[in-house]
Amino acid sequence: MRRMLWWTAVLLAFVLNSSASEQLPLIAPIFGNNMVIQRGITNTIWGWVTPGTTVEVVLLGHAYGSVADTNGLWKVRFRPPDVAEPFNVKVIIGGTNAFMFTNVVVGDVWVCGGQSNMEFPLRLARNGEEEVKNANYPEIRFFKVRNQPAYEPRSIVQGSWRVCSPASVVEDGGLSAVAYFFARKILTATNVPIGLIQVAVGGTPVETWMSEEAVRETKEFEIALQELVRLRSKQVPEYGNYVMHWYDEYDIGQRHPAWHLLDFDDSDWKSVNITNAFSVLGVSDTPALCYFRKKVVLPEPLPGKPAVIMLGVIERMDTTWVNGEWVGASAWVENPRRYMIRPSILKPGTNLIVVRVLKTRPDGGFKSDSSSLKLVLGDGTEISLAGEWKAKVAVDARPPHPLPYSYENWPVIPTVLYNGMIAPLRGLSVAGFIWYQGEANVGRAKQYRKLMETLIYDWRRTFNGDQLPFYMVSLAAFLPRRDNPGDDAWAELREAQAQVAYSVTNCGLAVAIDVGDANDIHPRDKKEVGERLALWALAGYYKLPVVASGPLYASSERTNGAIRIRFHNTAGGLIVRGSDKPAEFWIAGADKKWHRAEAKVEGETVLVWSSAVPEPVAVRYAWQANPEANLYNKAGLPAVPFRTDDW
Repeated sequence: MRRMLWWTAVLLAFVLNSSASEQLPLIAPIFGNNMVIQRGITNTIWGWVTPGTTVEVVLLGHAYGSVADTNGLWKVRFRPPDVAEPFNVKVIIGGTNAFMFTNVVVGDVWVCGGQSNMEFPLRLARNGEEEVKNANYPEIRFFKVRNQPAYEPRSIVQGSWRVCSPASVVEDGGLSAVAYFFARKILTATNVPIGLIQVAVGGTPVETWMSEEAVRETKEFEIALQELVRLRSKQVPEYGNYVMHWYDEYDIGQRHPAWHLLDFDDSDWKSVNITNAFSVLGVSDTPALCYFRKKVVLPEPLPGKPAVIMLGVIERMDTTWVNGEWVGASAWVENPRRYMIRPSILKPGTNLIVVRVLKTRPDGGFKSDSSSLKLVLGDGTEISLAGEWKAKVAVDARPPHPLPYSYENWPVIPTVLYNGMIAPLRGLSVAGFIWYQGEANVGRAKQYRKLMETLIYDWRRTFNGDQLPFYMVSLAAFLPRRDNPGDDAWAELREAQAQVAYSVTNCGLAVAIDVGDANDIHPRDKKEVGERLALWALAGYYKLPVVASGPLYASSERTNGAIRIRFHNTAGGLIVRGSDKPAEFWIAGADKKWHRAEAKVEGETVLVWSSAVPEPVAVRYAWQANPEANLYNKAGLPAVPFRTDDW
């Protein structure tokens, strides 16, 4: 024990004295207690020591050695034995000083990537409380990579391996529900231990998860990459977005003394109401950044539960502080602002609320009625925030004053999440990838197909496997259902996902069109999604006789004023759920005008027609953001939305 404590001090000294801008540990943090080592192939463990130092890895009676290179990087390669029980791994540095990793297992490691629907925690999923209570699977291990945007490739990630238990799946924000259900189904079917590496950040477009080399290959983001190079050269904080750098450069309210602080003197500020604020400030028709301050008096005692501040819809971005402490910020225009306030922030008596608003349109700023602005205490008591506020312009951004390249206050700059969260894992041995992302790329479907194909190649190259399986989720239904959808950006994005999944080798598509929520971009039905991803893994990677795909459009033919659609992957036939006939088929003639169609299942085909279209030429199925999709195969998997036209 004394030797181990001594060597820990040596480790800390090495880290603190590292001459590199990034402090490097003796052993990369992706390795540790409870980890899963990829079975069946050569693995690599690595870290950093003094150049020329010998390093030895010992497991199950076998020793594997290496020597650190001129940069201090050491790598030890080994092929793990096929064992069922947990074991220890010893790393010996310099011949005498050892680290011991305990409770290590050999199994399959899956990287779980994407945005908020992959990040969505198990505790919030459908029946989440019960699922958490039953999440006792010691053969499932997971490593949540801490969010880390970076402007250059990093060497290490932050996080630790955890054994799946009711306690661990709710720690640190919680384990991904999709990843959990994926792992549980595979474990149940194969008895192979599963390791999950979660790399997911809400709101992030696909290009943030690609290497700079890969992004440049697409030739899609030249201006964005030029800005990245500029920011990198200035050695600025690595926010991962553009708007925070804009604030740093132009917002005088951030300078000393900062305008959101309790003791800031706002006596010379103008008095405004939210409804006329920007007009009074003289910036009603121009982009501007403005601060608003309001004092509210709260009773004693205060409830011990969290409070919520509601600010309605704001164009374009807000940042909110209470008593000098940040409580929330958003650039999602359509989303009414609702921020939780910890009990420790509020106090009896006078409290200060500060809202910074960056508006870009003449009708921008506070969009909701002033009656919707309120502070709701933990016991439900409502305090109106209507009436008088103090306000001042921080930036009058009328042309030619520059505006941010984009307004999102989360990572959106190409490459930044690859640099911070994927690059440090380069060379790690894994079984494959699951991916739930795309909402942030809606409206860019044609580009998305190119980007996804490039990302898959990029990740396979990063993890040293040009055929590693990659299974993705097709976007779930969302937004109000339309009676006459026509063209639809969500449908086009799903089409791009399907084109990638069915054209790139070793890919698959888990369709989630039937488990969405019109009012929530984060549907709670994650069990179906995770298990449908697992079906692809069971069929493709584990070679089990299971059906993974729903019906997939194969061909069409015109017949007597109708169009007959043929499908792949019918699993013995087509079925309709919740009705006696297929819904959400649309048909058009040469005039390209779409009409809701009649449809019926005939064996493994669907016949589609409409009396309004006597000479049909094209059919669409489930072609809107939130369709009534009720066509399945006999394995119970939903049909992939499709169109026969290219209009």
